[in-house]
Amino acid sequence: MSLEFDTKFEPAYDEAVPVAKGIARLTVNNPGAFTFHGTNSYIVGQDTLAVIDPGPEDEAHFQALVKAIAGRPVSHIFVSHTHKDHSPLAARLAQHTGAVVAAEGPHRPARPLRIGEVNPLDASADMDFVPDLPLNHGDIIEGDGWRIGTVLTPGHAANHAAFSLEGTGILFSADHVMAWATSIVAPPDGAMTDYMTSLDRLLERDDRLYLPGHGGPVTKPRAFVRGLKAHRKMRERAVLERLRSGDRTIREMVAAIYRDTDPRLHGAAALSVLAHLEDLVASGVATTEGAVSIDGHFAPA
Repeated sequence: MSLEFDTKFEPAYDEAVPVAKGIARLTVNNPGAFTFHGTNSYIVGQDTLAVIDPGPEDEAHFQALVKAIAGRPVSHIFVSHTHKDHSPLAARLAQHTGAVVAAEGPHRPARPLRIGEVNPLDASADMDFVPDLPLNHGDIIEGDGWRIGTVLTPGHAANHAAFSLEGTGILFSADHVMAWATSIVAPPDGAMTDYMTSLDRLLERDDRLYLPGHGGPVTKPRAFVRGLKAHRKMRERAVLERLRSGDRTIREMVAAIYRDTDPRLHGAAALSVLAHLEDLVASGVATTEGAVSIDGHFAPA
């Protein structure tokens, strides 16, 4: 199944843009190779509000959120995961509004670190974040005129969650599913097995619209998620083909598989290949000496 990305997006930095009934989007002015035009925050409700993904510690964005809230009470702040472009502003906004901060949990890797292993993604993680209210899959928080459900979607991050606006068919998909690009799945923070399982979890739902953490909406969610699954399977096959062609290092595989990709993303691509190789070694399709590592040498089984 083909996968078509939609890169048309007008960020309207730090302006409250209505995107659905009772939902406004504010985009942080933090564009980059991994954030696209910037991180999206969402304000849900009319009278008493919820905020989803307040974003990085950014003064202009904080002031924009305060302006959009316009003195109305905020009962809850929902955080999808603890990367620094999504969660750090939660503490300040909670102090300002008195809201309860709800999320799956603090930051953690998807698997225990191996002896001597250093997590290269620690610099992008909000290690100080601790939610007031830990969320489990299926938890529903009721507010003033809205009900927000928790859909745990680990993969991009171990503590990643999407949030459903119950009764509307709208899912805030954060970084798990985005219209403009595939999600980065980078060990040890993320895991490909978790990511694929989470895609299956979304396919069991009947959402009609995704509002992601970066870029514009996903308007045909089921078809897009099926396309994402097919894309990942294609990448897995490409990794296997490179192994069978004689490539033995991740650097060699990235150079071939991602030759048309922005070089700034090759580091992330290498971690994505590592995620695939973790799965392939675990399933006995590929081999390596010792633990799977970014600098390892690999071969077909």
